[in-house]
Amino acid sequence: MGEGGGDNLAYFDTNIPCLAACPVHTNAGMYVAAIADGDDEQAYLTARMPNPFASVCGRVCAAPCEDACRRGQIDEPIAIRALKRYVTEQFGPEAENGEHWRKVAAPPPVDLDQSIGIVGGGPAGLACAHDLRRWGYKVTLYEATEKLGGAMWLGIPEYRLDRDVLARDVGAIIDLGVHVEYETKLGVDITLEQLRERHDAVFLGIGATLGRGLDIDGADADGVFKAIEFLINMNRGFEVDIGERVVVVGGGDVAMDAARTALRAADYDAKRDDGNGNGDKLAERYNEDDERSSIVEAIDVARSAARAGARDITVISLESRDEMPAHDFEIEEAENEGITFVARRGPARIAVADGRVTGLETVGVTRVFDEDHRFSPEFDQDDQSTFEADTVILAIGQAIDLDALGDGGPEVSPRRTILVDDAKCSTSLSDVWAGGDAAKGPRTLIDAVADGRRAAADIHTSFGGELESAKAGRMVHLKQFHRLDDLYDRETRVDVPTLETGRRMGLAEVETGFTPDQAKCEASRCLRCFANILLDVDRCVLCALCADVCPLDLIALVPSEEVEPGQEGGTALLLDETACIRCGLCIERCPPDALSMGMWTGVGVPTWA
Repeated sequence: MGEGGGDNLAYFDTNIPCLAACPVHTNAGMYVAAIADGDDEQAYLTARMPNPFASVCGRVCAAPCEDACRRGQIDEPIAIRALKRYVTEQFGPEAENGEHWRKVAAPPPVDLDQSIGIVGGGPAGLACAHDLRRWGYKVTLYEATEKLGGAMWLGIPEYRLDRDVLARDVGAIIDLGVHVEYETKLGVDITLEQLRERHDAVFLGIGATLGRGLDIDGADADGVFKAIEFLINMNRGFEVDIGERVVVVGGGDVAMDAARTALRAADYDAKRDDGNGNGDKLAERYNEDDERSSIVEAIDVARSAARAGARDITVISLESRDEMPAHDFEIEEAENEGITFVARRGPARIAVADGRVTGLETVGVTRVFDEDHRFSPEFDQDDQSTFEADTVILAIGQAIDLDALGDGGPEVSPRRTILVDDAKCSTSLSDVWAGGDAAKGPRTLIDAVADGRRAAADIHTSFGGELESAKAGRMVHLKQFHRLDDLYDRETRVDVPTLETGRRMGLAEVETGFTPDQAKCEASRCLRCFANILLDVDRCVLCALCADVCPLDLIALVPSEEVEPGQEGGTALLLDETACIRCGLCIERCPPDALSMGMWTGVGVPTWA
């Protein structure tokens, strides 16, 4: 609560929970507050500045910022992701005048001499290309398929992410001057050794495109799919026959994605046949080769199967409903669409007749996690039951195609990923970096974007480039912060609008986005954690009126030795920052004006505006 100088102020860099939780350090509080104040363009620029995929993330980000949002400790977190979508629809590349991004991500004025090769046109590779090109490097991106986007295209269903929105975000990056070589697969069409000879540095963002199978009887039968295979084949236009009864093994978000995709199989066929898709081109075959990521696939797969014409879809998970790592919203959506959940059962054998799946035999699960909450399932072999099925989809994780690296590739971790320095994404080879799923295992979209940006920064410094140093922040005192007439602390969360369940046909996005009134109402709930209550110790008279007026009893005066042993005879004024709603009543009540409100212009807070 006090105000100091030098390193003391660095505390404020970490005092914005949503910013600290975001892998790319988007200052969500600032853009949410800008929406509440009616400045939607400023909100967009704040959201876009650290994230070249702001428009995509506004639709499909896992939103760790919402998990960290302090408002969630009062009632429900701010709908940060939906508010990002609201401003990108107005000012992002998908908008009618989609050039606003250039204000914070302009092309380079001068080209540098060094050439960088980037393998993989997914979120990590594209984010890396974005930053390196902005610094002026010559960037060539090698993509194994005919389109850029990686998992954003191959793994995320169209009903969640409109392909035009994805294409616009990708196009803005390519417009910076990135050269792309399509249908160039590492280990097949070009080798890592050739890339290292051709370029001064190489970034590997090859993703995790191999599905994990199960070592049980029947796993190779007709009708057994890995989740990643199923999603990739559907998104690339390959018709998949799944029959009437589908069993999905797993308990996470990707399984739901695949299930809901399959329901729209006819629409995918129509799009393919009308000349706007991939024609009759078949998807590439993806060979079989953390605990959470493998589970996270399962539920979305089940919902896709429902939409392919299946009438009986069952998600079978090791975990109970409360243990499942899938987002509650995704599970609820699956339930609303009629998918059955069977918890605490594990796969034992796939029943087969004439080479084709007929069912899944399961055993009971007595424990999923051990005493240290490590994944360590135990089973009751006497508790057996069988589920009839025409198709079994295994949503139990993904793997990296390490063979593509060749004999001279970088070192590999015990997890069978490319071994990297977490902070720099550098590998055991001095001129090779790696990031995204290939280096860290299957994670979220925004994590991959962060890896790409992290690697780009280290590549830049390896060539003697300088980063925009974290400028020494300063505290700006706010004159207009009063919220005494505002009911922001009583407003409930505005539900993100979605299509009614019965109307969710075709490839239209299920979420429809906020209206201006809804967005402003939801944004007004933000506690504005970037604003901080400051104390001028020379003015404070220890009257304790601030503590008396605090509606949440968050301020206390205590003997100084309780805070710092040995400092006796003084008094400390304490404020619980984790629950403060920034109402400003303490500032209003302070007789000597010892309290004020300030904003720290350090990490994440835009000083360019």
